[in-house]
Amino acid sequence: MNITSAEEKLGYRFSNKELLTRALTHSSARGGKHIKGDNERLEFLGDSVLQLVTSKFLYMGLTDAKEGRMTKIRATLVCEESLASIAKELNLGAEILMDKGEEQSGGRSRPSILSDALEAVIAAIYLDGGFSAAEAFVLKRFPSAESLASVKNVTGDYKTELQEIIQQNPEEHIVYETTVGGEANGVPLFHSEVKLNEQTIGSGKGISKKKAEQEAAREALRLMGI
Repeated sequence: MNITSAEEKLGYRFSNKELLTRALTHSSARGGKHIKGDNERLEFLGDSVLQLVTSKFLYMGLTDAKEGRMTKIRATLVCEESLASIAKELNLGAEILMDKGEEQSGGRSRPSILSDALEAVIAAIYLDGGFSAAEAFVLKRFPSAESLASVKNVTGDYKTELQEIIQQNPEEHIVYETTVGGEANGVPLFHSEVKLNEQTIGSGKGISKKKAEQEAAREALRLMGI
């Protein structure tokens, strides 16, 4: 890991360089020469800092949004996929200390490792420069509140959205019937139907049961005009 290179990628200069080193040390490197610890504790703190920053951001920026919508948007902003994407844009994987086995198995591009490292970096910035520094780092990489306000389905969790709509009428209930049939590029393909009181209201397919059910719920929402 190159401290100067990492700082340039992050756009932040650390007073305590050890914090940055710790933030970019994967657990696989623990016990190596001159390695004092990994980033797991910093990751824990970074998650809380990130939650607070994004909560404040949404509360101040989306003044008309209800609690449920803000919760969904926050979940999208702080999910593994989102954080890993930011880490990839920063090329953070190249700076993470890990053992050769982890590196050879694709660790530098693994979403879980990248997202954990980014959370650890956020915690390191918080400890080094305070909440304002961590907040500035996070918000620089997030979309504007105005653009988030225009997004219709921010999480892509169509099953949850459909369930919330159906629950408004207590006597209604939905079930998913999912089967396996056919292949896509050699991978088994799942087919799912979502039924409202035994009547099919949407169908979908995907390379996993979860994806197929999400697609079925998505179609149901589309047909409902939502």
